[in-house]
Amino acid sequence: MNLEEVFRRAGVVGSLHAVDLDSGAEVSHLADEPVPTASVFKLPLLAAFARLADAGELDPRERVTVKERLPGDLGMGAMLDDVTMSLRDMAYLMIAVSDNASADVLAGRVGLERVNAMLDGFGLSATRVVHNCAGLLATVREDSGDEWPVVDPEILAKLRALDPARSNRSTPRETTALLGLIWRDEAASPEQCAWMRRLLGLQVWPHRLSSGFPYDDVAVSGKTGTLPTLRAEAGVVEYPDGGRYAVAVFTRAFSPALNQPRADAVIGTAARMAVDHLRG
Repeated sequence: MNLEEVFRRAGVVGSLHAVDLDSGAEVSHLADEPVPTASVFKLPLLAAFARLADAGELDPRERVTVKERLPGDLGMGAMLDDVTMSLRDMAYLMIAVSDNASADVLAGRVGLERVNAMLDGFGLSATRVVHNCAGLLATVREDSGDEWPVVDPEILAKLRALDPARSNRSTPRETTALLGLIWRDEAASPEQCAWMRRLLGLQVWPHRLSSGFPYDDVAVSGKTGTLPTLRAEAGVVEYPDGGRYAVAVFTRAFSPALNQPRADAVIGTAARMAVDHLRG
């Protein structure tokens, strides 16, 4: 199984970790290399939110009115009027369509320092959340001189958002470890872990991880991440025989093009190769 060649043919540099959540058997390719997480950072934010709900430090049903928010193509960012909804429904939007506005409301309630303290408690020291969405996108605007889309290779090389030393970061192995905690009811209470699994199963994007498992009886739950040249997804693949596999794939494209269908597709291809290997 030559994952490096598979990634290269798709025009990307890629890293991967896949693990059987029951046996612990694993497949790794550059699995301990730090990577920028883009919107995959919303996964630890979700877990920290669930833990605060368990502790009674916030009420997931609390309704909040959002008047000012990041513009965007999806979720609250695409809406024209003030939005009132519960915190837990914002968590749904944050995961299902990767809504940045919802993520930033939750980040404000949870606090990034609490997210990182949780990660330390889990032993995930290579995973850090240092920006909310507004902060992350602000670094892109500053580093590019407000250029959008960012396609100039010289500008891309300067983006802090793409540098794991200066941005939200993790490793493929630590990302699957967090997924394992959620799937084993260890990240929060069983009730909250079930809720998180449900949200991750509602993600709408079929073109990355899910593309490798186009079967009615195989469930794929995940969270994507996207930045200029960066495409990623982390999730869990569950088979009808009970097999369940956490997979995290991060890619960085050689081309600065906005549309990267090969980079999207190779996430599913590489994940399928790894899971097939684990299933023997």
